[in-house]
Amino acid sequence: MNLLVLLPRVPYPLEKGDKLRAFYQIKELSKYHDIFLVALQDSPLHPDALKKIEPFCKEIHLCKLSLFSKCIGMIKAFIKGLPMQCGFFYSKKAKRKIQKLINRIYPDHIYCFMIRMAEYVKNHKNCHKTLDYQDVLSVGMKRRYDKAKFWKKPVFLYEYQALKRYEKNIFSYFTNKTIITSIDRDLIPHHQKQYIHVIQNGIDFEKFNYINREKTIDLIFAGNMSYPPNVDAASFLVKSIFPKLLQKYPNLKLCICGATPVPAIKTLSCENIHVTGWVDDMSEYYSQSKVFVAPMQLGTGLQNKLLEAMAMKLPSVTSPLAGKPLIGAIHETNIMICNTVNEYVEAISKLLDDNSFYTTLAENGYQFVKANYDWEEIGKQLEEVMNEDIID
Repeated sequence: MNLLVLLPRVPYPLEKGDKLRAFYQIKELSKYHDIFLVALQDSPLHPDALKKIEPFCKEIHLCKLSLFSKCIGMIKAFIKGLPMQCGFFYSKKAKRKIQKLINRIYPDHIYCFMIRMAEYVKNHKNCHKTLDYQDVLSVGMKRRYDKAKFWKKPVFLYEYQALKRYEKNIFSYFTNKTIITSIDRDLIPHHQKQYIHVIQNGIDFEKFNYINREKTIDLIFAGNMSYPPNVDAASFLVKSIFPKLLQKYPNLKLCICGATPVPAIKTLSCENIHVTGWVDDMSEYYSQSKVFVAPMQLGTGLQNKLLEAMAMKLPSVTSPLAGKPLIGAIHETNIMICNTVNEYVEAISKLLDDNSFYTTLAENGYQFVKANYDWEEIGKQLEEVMNEDIID
């Protein structure tokens, strides 16, 4: 069937979680459908982007967003009481382009990626529609509000309240709803949230494949380093956890690896800490590292970085916030889950000192990810959701 897919960003390069999810879902859905892709573009296009996406799409349509349209969109959203990020990703020009495409191809199904795109098609009634919530954005915003400086709190409070209303109200406009984890599903503010399908993320096991090589990096943390939850986690790791580890291991090396590091991340670089910026192949860095540490305190959803590390038999240490979405993962069996600074120090020390425990955790983590996070199987699950009748 003709499947119209709406994305808030061009799904390449894969430096953000939403891009990664979109790219692999499109790849799998293209096995069943003709994909007509519409993606918003608010930054220069990567030179390889179209080449990477074209094999899976019948047509690709890019809608450029100007700074002016984004500002106007946010102002209008604020006036209407909508989330400002919905306004940020909305333009009348893109709306007209999407409507023109709908009138030409008569899609059998529309797949709307994140609530940021819902305004474009929420009132379209001539075909079934699926909305991928991905995460509970309102809860993530509430956590940012709780930790924000006083002068930022009004903005975060508004966005939290607007997102919470929108996540509830948009529910009834779509035939099917999906989300990454059951934990996030249970936080959606709608009385029929039990009908939201959990469609997890997966791992490209050809790309993230275990390589036995010399370990030159002791600890590694990875992710998009302009994303506030990652900035917060990296800062917590460097300022609270790492100094205590250095007392025990003076030569310990930490690598903070990921695209677009903000100044607060760049300033963390020192003799024992390397901030890489963008890297072409994360698997190279994972394979050279001993322990993956992700002390996430903000954000929601499933952390792809954990799946990637575990797929490469890299023992992983994280917080309950990031660990709980890994349904079935057991502390000290597949992964290490820590609450306090001292718990992080003890967990990392145990992995550095106890080779037998290190090897067992690495193997168990790999087997867990291998059994639960295969993109091909996840693609089949999403295809089934799009083809079944769901209670409104």
